[in-house]
Amino acid sequence: MKVNLSFEKSHSNDLSIMVDVLRASTTITMALNHFKEVIPVVEHMEALNIAREKEALIAGERRGATLEGFDAGNSPIEIQKLSGKTLVLTTSNGTRIMEGMNSKVLVGCFTNARAVAMAARNLAIEEIEVVMAGVEGRFAIEDFLGAGEIISNLQNLDLSEYAQAAVMAVQDKSLVKNAVLKSRSAKRLSEIGFKKDVEFCLRTNISTNVPQFHDKSIKKII
Repeated sequence: MKVNLSFEKSHSNDLSIMVDVLRASTTITMALNHFKEVIPVVEHMEALNIAREKEALIAGERRGATLEGFDAGNSPIEIQKLSGKTLVLTTSNGTRIMEGMNSKVLVGCFTNARAVAMAARNLAIEEIEVVMAGVEGRFAIEDFLGAGEIISNLQNLDLSEYAQAAVMAVQDKSLVKNAVLKSRSAKRLSEIGFKKDVEFCLRTNISTNVPQFHDKSIKKII
């Protein structure tokens, strides 16, 4: 089985793992401890309308900042203080990437790296594609390293050279942590009061949740 790594756009019709470490993937993974489903939405107003229709809680951000009037931001820590049947989530990058995928779609990050890798192996037929969300069209080192952590659990498969590079990049965990903490995204989040979120997103394999995006909704694979 082949394992490929790509940026922003998915090319697979088999299985893809969307990686948006700071913070959509991590928030979604942790939200599924407290909600039956997460509905990811790109537009702010659409999110509000869906939340009203479904009587759901709503979370979201733009450029890291919590949207006014929402129950929470795109925060894996804040989201654990909420619970309910449905959470509507709107974010800058991760939700947009998922909507462009034609394959089976899983959501991965550091917190569920091993679990999502094992699920991908079971569900994929010929190819696992790991897709880095990036930030507003730019490469984000935290997504590259998060992808590497996931792919490191798939090393006995046929890794592309890009995938191999990501695995090599995560061998020294202290370097990984420092790189993420010094990233553009982490600095911006820290400046607006979300440094603890950044640190939380670096916690590895603390969750066995495997979120799957299907028919405009994300649910946990049981």
